Parts: sequence; structure tokens; C-alpha cells
Amino acid sequence: MAIPDYETLMLPFLQSVGDSQEHVLKDLTHELADKFKLTEHERMELLPSGATLTFASRVGWAKTYLKKAGLVDQPKRGNVRITKQGLAALKQKPDRIDGAFLDLYPEFQAFKSSSRQKADLSINSEEKQSPLLDLTPDEIMDTAFQKSVAALSDEMLERVKACSPAYFERLVVQLLITMGYGGSREEAGRAMGRSGDGGIDGVINEDRLGLDAIYLQAKRWSNGTVGRPEIQQFVGALAGRRASKGVFITTSHFSQEARDYAAASTYKVVLIDGERLANLMIEHGLGVSVVASYQLKRIDTDFFSEE
Repeated sequence: MAIPDYETLMLPFLQSVGDSQEHVLKDLTHELADKFKLTEHERMELLPSGATLTFASRVGWAKTYLKKAGLVDQPKRGNVRITKQGLAALKQKPDRIDGAFLDLYPEFQAFKSSSRQKADLSINSEEKQSPLLDLTPDEIMDTAFQKSVAALSDEMLERVKACSPAYFERLVVQLLITMGYGGSREEAGRAMGRSGDGGIDGVINEDRLGLDAIYLQAKRWSNGTVGRPEIQQFVGALAGRRASKGVFITTSHFSQEARDYAAASTYKVVLIDGERLANLMIEHGLGVSVVASYQLKRIDTDFFSEE
């Protein structure tokens, strides 16, 4: 099944601590994963940032909102316990606990009002039409970041396609240098200047000592697909040079036959299409500038440990 959203987790979470005992949050996370019959893959799925487990994050936010409503408290770090108000909520036998249910509690209304003033964030039933309401704040930030990067990537690729062939070659050189290849910029520039035959545009050092070489093919195509024949020609050129490694870069994209051929080749051939090229430029800070930076912080529980 799909990983439940944090509101769906609220009632099962409260029921799991309904015995009035202290529960370890980590154990509750495993218990809820079992209750929802999550697969190992679903339990280990990460947020887009790759830093946090999705299910654990949603359990954490379910706990946070229940706590803000006064239904649970945390007597010590990592532990959760139901409150008298939480027990009273369970006695109502609700079919679901969500933002609308929590709105019944003044503590939650105060929290929501404060949150709205700070970040214009709220979770009431009228806003439920938004698909973002199924996400935790961490996921909303990740989703917004991924959308921003995707839009930037599209714009980046359009700019690259509009470059002249000579500028495109220089761009490829600069990217490879930024990624740690090519030795000095002068050496890399001379390498790309060696426009050769047999499908090779240049050769560049794999490391700064020049212990191995990588052969390059760069195609700035506005349209069209790089097919198997182009990759076959490139691999043949590698064989002719007794080379073992090559990178084929295009602003377009590769056909599936081209990808299959490269994957099955005895030579190490890396294919970089337009989308990946743009993403690599963004990742390595080439052709972009930082306009804002945000740090997502959490409590350092070790700092508050008195043991």
C-alpha cells in the first residue's frame, strides 16, 4: 500500500499509546509500519532530499501535531505518552483524527495561529483540497525545492541549446573540470581542441596526474535523438584508439537502443543527455548563482542529554 499521510497516522498513533504508558517513538514507528503493512522498500523510502525516511518523518509530524493539541506529551527525549485530554479524545471513538479534529482544541488553535503568522501555514479542513496537505512541512519544502530545480533545469537546457558549438565545447570542458577531471583548464581546453576522426571530439585526463584518459563526444542538438549508430561509431572510435572509457554528451536525448548498446558494450561508455547535463551544471554550480539559502534544523538531543 501507499505510505499513509501524517493525518492518517494520527488516530493509530494515539491508539498505540492509549495504555497511558511511556512509548519509545522509534518503537512506535516500527509498530505503525507493521499496522499499515508497509513493505521494507516503503519503510526505507527517503524524502527527495535523501536525508530523512518518509514514513518516520510523517510519524514524527503526526506526533508533533498531537502534542500541539495537548493529546500527547513527551516526558523525556524520544518517548511519548498520552495525556488525559488524549484519553478523552479516544473515548469519543473518532473515525479519524486530522486537522479539523485538532481544531477543537484551543492549544492547537493557538499553535496554528502562531504558525500562520510566522509562515502562513495551517492545516484546516477548508485547505484540505490542496494535495500539499497530505505532506509534512519537510516534504512540502522538498517538493517545492524539486519543482524549483526542475524549472531551473528546463531553462538551463534551453540556454545551452542556444549556445554556439564552440561555446558548448568550452562549457563541457568547464563542467568536467568542476567535477574534478581534466587537470588544468589549459590542458582540458587543448584536449577538446583535438577534433579528431571516428566520432571523437576530444580527450581529457581522468585525473590531474593524467594516469588515464577519457575520450569525448559532444553533440549540441536542438532536436532529434541520438541513436544506436552514433554510439556504435563512438565505441568503434574508442576501439581504434585502444581506449577503454568514453563520455558521450548531448543536449538532446538518447534512444533506448542507444542506451542498451552502451550498457552492453565491453567499453565503459557514459551517456549524458540534455536533462542530466543541465542537472549536473546545477549540482556543481556552473552557470547558476545562489539567490537564497535555507537551513532545516532539528533539536540536537545529545546536547540536552544530562547522562
